[in-house]
Amino acid sequence: MDTKGFHLFSLILLSLLCFSTSFIPTNNFLLNCGSNANASFYNRIFLADSAKPGSLSLSAEGSVSLTDPNPSPSSPVLYHTARVFTKDSTYKFNIKKNGTGTHLVRLHFSPFQAQNFKLASAKFNVLANGFLLLSAFTANGMVLKEYILNIDGEFLEIMFSPLEGSGFAFVNAIEVFSAPKDFIIDDGARLIDGNGIEDYKNLTTHVLETVHRINVGGLKLTPFNDSLWRTWIPDDGFLVFQPAAKRAVTTHVPNYQSGGATREIAPDNVYMTAQEMNRDNSSLNNRFNITWDFPVGFHGAPYLVRLHFCDIVSPALNQLYFNVYINDYSAYRDLDLSMLTVHVLSSPVYIDFVAYSDASGVIRISVGPSDLSNPSRINAILNGAEIMRLVDVKVSQTGSKKKNIWMLVGFIVGGFVIFCLAAVAVVLAYKCKKKKPKPPRRVESAGWTPLRVYGGSSYSRMSEGTVATSPGPNGYHSLKIPFVDIQAATNNFDRSLIIGMGGFGMVYKAVLKDNTKVAVKRGVPGSRQGLPEFQTEITVLSKIRHRHLVSLVGYCEEQSEMILVYEYMEKGPLKNHLYGSKHPPLSWKQRLEICIGSARGLHYLHTGSAQGIIHRDIKSTNILLDENYVAKVADFGLSRSGPCLDETHVSTGVKGSFGYLDPEYFRRQQLTDKSDVYSFGVVLFEVLCARPAVDPLLTREQVNLAEWAMQWQKKGLLAKIIDPHLVGQIKPSCLKKYGETAEKCLAEYGVDRPTMGDVLWNLEYALQLQESGPEAPQEGSNINGMDCPTSSITPSSNARTEKDDGSGSADLTTSQVFSQLMTNEGR
Repeated sequence: MDTKGFHLFSLILLSLLCFSTSFIPTNNFLLNCGSNANASFYNRIFLADSAKPGSLSLSAEGSVSLTDPNPSPSSPVLYHTARVFTKDSTYKFNIKKNGTGTHLVRLHFSPFQAQNFKLASAKFNVLANGFLLLSAFTANGMVLKEYILNIDGEFLEIMFSPLEGSGFAFVNAIEVFSAPKDFIIDDGARLIDGNGIEDYKNLTTHVLETVHRINVGGLKLTPFNDSLWRTWIPDDGFLVFQPAAKRAVTTHVPNYQSGGATREIAPDNVYMTAQEMNRDNSSLNNRFNITWDFPVGFHGAPYLVRLHFCDIVSPALNQLYFNVYINDYSAYRDLDLSMLTVHVLSSPVYIDFVAYSDASGVIRISVGPSDLSNPSRINAILNGAEIMRLVDVKVSQTGSKKKNIWMLVGFIVGGFVIFCLAAVAVVLAYKCKKKKPKPPRRVESAGWTPLRVYGGSSYSRMSEGTVATSPGPNGYHSLKIPFVDIQAATNNFDRSLIIGMGGFGMVYKAVLKDNTKVAVKRGVPGSRQGLPEFQTEITVLSKIRHRHLVSLVGYCEEQSEMILVYEYMEKGPLKNHLYGSKHPPLSWKQRLEICIGSARGLHYLHTGSAQGIIHRDIKSTNILLDENYVAKVADFGLSRSGPCLDETHVSTGVKGSFGYLDPEYFRRQQLTDKSDVYSFGVVLFEVLCARPAVDPLLTREQVNLAEWAMQWQKKGLLAKIIDPHLVGQIKPSCLKKYGETAEKCLAEYGVDRPTMGDVLWNLEYALQLQESGPEAPQEGSNINGMDCPTSSITPSSNARTEKDDGSGSADLTTSQVFSQLMTNEGR
């Protein structure tokens, strides 16, 4: 068996193992229509509709039960019977009160001839709660129709309505069952129509008809392999130019993360296969697209296009950038899958788009390289695709003139009531206008006022003197910002204002009503991917404040949005000033001061409350710089409270970024504040050497920065690997102290690592060594393996003896500390 065949065989075995825990829907109706016996279909029992199972009623005065007199041996038993309707007839399903929401409806048709009915000649309409699912439908062969619709009432009525000519309708089987929560998000799609990209609203008001469900790069998947009993077909027949694509396969089960795609969104096997750019094809240059054409039949109709991604081709995070196109329009530029996941490779995600079919009734999907791609790592992938037509035709389910008359009366009465209410509102508004207006309450002020007391940011939307109460599960209500205000501040999320990508979405530069600059981090609208991190960030940042921690201005959780608003950091991430950009190199003194500021912020994070807070994702991209190069730690989405007084650690799943991850935490899944210390040690070497924590393009011994730098440090030759821009700038005594500090941070076991207070002390000392005269001062006591200065040299912030009030410097007054945050001049 060749390697590819072995991989595909392994996928089949894995799918059987992973499918042991199936989704259990709240509502679950499976009907074997026209039969007196139950039938098994893909290990699911379809009940005979003639027995009228509980929670079901059938209004079918003219219905007939048919049995195929000559069934095919290969035909499922489910298709050996049918119910025929000679009049308008309705199946009525009782929906459980706790089961309203999105449902899947499947209608099975397999025409045969029996008695006086030739089912292939039937022509009829099908409606579901008034939505026209099928119009003048005729079944030519075995047909399965699937629909996704929202049910907000107590019933679902499916009506079969024969048309003149054939005189009857039929159905072989019906499925109605609840979909998982957030299976379809109301405002979670991007509209792609050539006029730019905008959010598509009210998606759940439409019925969705499944047109294509594609396992890109993989085999056909039957309902046995899917927890929602779906069928996925290979993409081979839809590829426009097959030599442009190459199959990618992994045998590793996807890393499902909280808030991301689940097995109900798509099964494991979809995310374990993909098509990637075939860079081995010598006839193609490096910059080409992989393109699929999907015929959909309806010209100019709207379709939901759901694309599935899982990075199974990259050696590390942030290695894959590519563009997505729909109908040759740009749908998503510079897509970095690792930024849409919780910083874990091979983590599944999906993105929803709404697009219109072209003149030939085709939806075209393409993926291709981004301008951000490293020339040696150019690639693009797609794991799966679903295309669903938006059905919005709603008609009356009866032709009763009496009902129409009552509807007309209702409209007239309703219109008259609305007119009267409007007239009363106008009169009241006129009277209120004549009254002298009262001074507005401060709490309703649209301006941004500084926070005077516990909690939140100095920008928080709170009235002067208001005491912040303890946060609820979604943080402080007083930090909420209306979505319309954020739209105005970002010019309706103008793409020209994008300054980067955060942990779960785009980051925009914005200006509030009082001309305060802020950074707006917006999750993928409606996706709810990253919801736990969103809530964690609000909870953490609404409890703490410090000059070296990025301040939370507010948040928005309206219309399925997840938006965080921070103080604006003019100079951006530290990483951009070390490598990979055109920023001028930082001086050694600037780098030391940035490390000291970051250490102050982390020290406060660890010690500022009874349990402390562990960041869990310290890296150079999460250290931001303001206009004065003051460092502030950011991105608290993975943060956790530290252990209680009688505990030594927090047991939790491993989260973080490759290259920065504490090996002891990774092995034992026991988190302590020393895990942050390890990550900070990697940052110290990153600052000194100006190279990434992980670079797979380097030789094997150089790939991991921490391991490589530690080898040179232990040989006493650290000066040989420093950033060339720093050569001649660093005093040997300072470099020695700096290297020892980083080495202690990277100790194999947490118990051997210093606290952040120790690290801060030694970095302050290294700065004093750098700025002192040619004679190096004598070193003093040793705490936890860290050398401490004597009183002859005193660091500017005494991390051991002074109480940190959150300012980062206990010697300063509050007004001095928060001048940058509390005054417009300082911002």
